Amino acid sequence: MNKYLDIFKNSYQGYFNYLISEITSFHWENYFYGLIIVSLLVWGLEIVFPWRKNQKIFRKEFWLDLFYMFFNFFLLNLIVLIFLSNTAETLFNDTLGLLDLNVANFQLLDLNALPFGVGLFIFFVISDFVQWNTHRLLHRIPFLWNFHKLHHSVKEMGFAAHLRYHWMEPIVYKSILYIPLAIIGGFQVEQVAIVHFFSLTVGHLNHANLGWDYGILKYVFNNPKMHIWHHAKVLPEDKKHGANYGLTLSIWDYLFKTDHIPHNGKDIELGFDEDEKYPKSFIKQEGYPFTK
Repeated sequence: MNKYLDIFKNSYQGYFNYLISEITSFHWENYFYGLIIVSLLVWGLEIVFPWRKNQKIFRKEFWLDLFYMFFNFFLLNLIVLIFLSNTAETLFNDTLGLLDLNVANFQLLDLNALPFGVGLFIFFVISDFVQWNTHRLLHRIPFLWNFHKLHHSVKEMGFAAHLRYHWMEPIVYKSILYIPLAIIGGFQVEQVAIVHFFSLTVGHLNHANLGWDYGILKYVFNNPKMHIWHHAKVLPEDKKHGANYGLTLSIWDYLFKTDHIPHNGKDIELGFDEDEKYPKSFIKQEGYPFTK
């Protein structure tokens, strides 16, 4: 029990100190200023090259999404996520210990033993594929869909909509990612930072008011013209659970036939069935899944 009390104390104290350090110092893998810089750049692109020209710069629920960006990216970690993540990791390792096993028993590949670019590529592809599958589960399992509805409550797309999601989502993603990443252990902070900022940028672009598809690269990378159909309110019967689940890469959707881009989706209605009944305030949105 004392061990878990120490985890509780160290998680909060450690992340608080980390957050203060991020705010008061600047370095290339700085998540706090990295988020601000990427957001300003993509927002600037929206303003200069708007796809939906009648959409306001401060679009519908812009400020709510901006709050979600900083809440989910930083405050959520401080409030609960780091503690839960550290506790879950310790419980998992303790359970393996009871079985006379450890994470090293599952490790099939050490990325540190590979050239940097190769290890980085493997880390990126495996993590993106696992997250693509996790995203599918968020749509197909009713319990998880009630949490994911928050992200799909966006009615006008913009860069900040990328980080409008319920706090349960990162718990689901991180839990499912843990074992696959343990199997390819050895990834370094630099690798995580590069993949993180690349995925953050692509995610912002996917949700931005931009009419881009990257040409032939659309079959590799997710893009605004593809992702807007993921948020479409009306989908065909064979895609009733959703389509275009890719986070950074679109290739998984094309490989597994979950792609859906029937025509230019510039002005399609976004949302989900009966979204007019979905709460509009932050507190009620956070509590919504627990009332269902």
